[in-house]
Amino acid sequence: MPRWGIIGTGDISDRVVADLLGVGGEVTAVWGRSPARAADFASRHGIPYSSAGRAEMLTRTDIDIVYIATPVDTHTAITLEALDAGKHVLVEKPIATSAAEAELLFAKARDVDRFLMEAMWMRFNPLHVELIDRIARGEIGAVRSVRASFGTPFHPRPGKERPEDGGSIVRDRGIYPVTLAHWFLGEPAHVSADGVVSDGVDLSGHATLEHADGGFAQLAWSGVEFLDLSAAVSGERGWITIDPMFWAGGNARIHAGSAERIFRDPERVMHPRVGNGYGPMLLAVIEAVEAGEREHPWHDAATTIAVTATLDRILADISSAR
Repeated sequence: MPRWGIIGTGDISDRVVADLLGVGGEVTAVWGRSPARAADFASRHGIPYSSAGRAEMLTRTDIDIVYIATPVDTHTAITLEALDAGKHVLVEKPIATSAAEAELLFAKARDVDRFLMEAMWMRFNPLHVELIDRIARGEIGAVRSVRASFGTPFHPRPGKERPEDGGSIVRDRGIYPVTLAHWFLGEPAHVSADGVVSDGVDLSGHATLEHADGGFAQLAWSGVEFLDLSAAVSGERGWITIDPMFWAGGNARIHAGSAERIFRDPERVMHPRVGNGYGPMLLAVIEAVEAGEREHPWHDAATTIAVTATLDRILADISSAR
């Protein structure tokens, strides 16, 4: 089994490492900008080594793969460092701040023959795995539209006292609605978006993604207010509603089949979440690395770059409207 190094000691690393240990993963080292925080993180999770020197950690021979959960604007540089050091890489979403950066990272991974994946845990959630399969089998007919939103107020914390300090909200939260739309409709032909920008940072927004065949997605995201946290995928013969939180939950309703199922008693699909919900993704990465794969077919380079390109188009549209 590959041995892991953790880069970043924030809340999300706490949750991911807990699930990684829960599925039998081995974590040998952790790096953080603060030596004290890194040492505390290592102590809490039983990790034998912590370091304030990232380059030093990346030279260790007891690390096969690193998980990167640092501020988004550092993802590209740190991922390149890790790949150059011969490590496989799982990097928190969004993988980069532009499609050009994402392309650079996957090109580098190919050059050094290492696995690279963006940590889009939603794709490996058992609920979504089942829904993708059932939609592919035609249970709701050809998909014609997707509706999804993700909005929760920003919570101040040390070093990030204002919503503007939290970074791009469309890349942090809007990535989930956009990814859902890409699953079922593909890359859009036209993007129309607007939003709220403060100090050059997008705080909320909404977009319509239109496709050449008439399909469309209506998406919204926010870091300053609540939005409906459910999603829906609609087709020619029915629709599916994914309950809140649509990107991480375990319940959906399938309105398809008989008139009874469509209008009065939809089929309920339930997959209770285990741990923090990252386990299925982490197991998939471990299995891919052990099998010698360099991308995961469920969330490969082409998929990641296409979604990132749509995020770029949305941000460009929001910026041009200012």
